[in-house]
Amino acid sequence: MKQEKVVNTSGKRKTAIARANIRKGKGRIRINHTPLAIYRPEIARLKIMEALALAGDAYVKKVDIDVVVNGGGFMGQSEAIRTAIARGLVEFKNDGKLEEIYREYDRSLLVNDPRRKEAKHPLGRGARAKRQKSYR
Repeated sequence: MKQEKVVNTSGKRKTAIARANIRKGKGRIRINHTPLAIYRPEIARLKIMEALALAGDAYVKKVDIDVVVNGGGFMGQSEAIRTAIARGLVEFKNDGKLEEIYREYDRSLLVNDPRRKEAKHPLGRGARAKRQKSYR
């Protein structure tokens, strides 16, 4: 019995973490058990589809992608998802040319964004805002 090839990858953005499973299939893409075609909001769906459009139908129609994402807001989640998908496609196909296409277009497709929210500091409402000082 031959073992089916499955690739597990992850992507992060702010506090969102996405985990993608990629296996041989018919081109089904699901995010938290929801098909990508009906994923809302539309701007997030378009952001996710960038990784798929760059890879082309030749790659995408031969694999099934299941993504589980949690944490963060909808745009942070969509950026984490696209990173997980892009990494997974590169690893599944073992294709340096595809990796080069992704790097040329946007490096964040393959590399997690390390930026995080700055912590709140004393004497203020947030990280940078401070109470005004009065001298009289």
